[in-house]
Amino acid sequence: MGMMSEFRTFAMRGNVIDLAVGVIIGAAFGKIVDSVVNDLIMPLVGRVVGKLDFSSMFVVLAEPPPGVPNTLDALKKAGVPVFAYGNFLTIVVNFVILAFIIFMMVRAFNKMREQNEEAPKPAETPEDIKLLREIRDSLQTPRA
Repeated sequence: MGMMSEFRTFAMRGNVIDLAVGVIIGAAFGKIVDSVVNDLIMPLVGRVVGKLDFSSMFVVLAEPPPGVPNTLDALKKAGVPVFAYGNFLTIVVNFVILAFIIFMMVRAFNKMREQNEEAPKPAETPEDIKLLREIRDSLQTPRA
């Protein structure tokens, strides 16, 4: 019973819940970035470098059986070892774009936080100093 209550205490900590929310949002954000990379950026990059589709770039490492088309999916289904470097390039580009987007978001967040922070307020004068100033001021005023 002690281990279950200890686990519940651990699981209900704010940091663990925040981490879980971050992982879920990160997974959803990753899908968005995957779509941006695969559907928007990679076709443009492929067009610039000669209408290449990076995902179809591979090197066959063994002789394929007769009648198997020379496509990545067909070769993989036939069990032929392939060096699929195009998919790796796509994932690297995906990572770089994701890292850049996160950098830009953190940078913008930090700028907003700096703008919203007020100048530090001066420390309040201690009570004994206020009292001494009042005494000084009362001694300096001329009496009639």
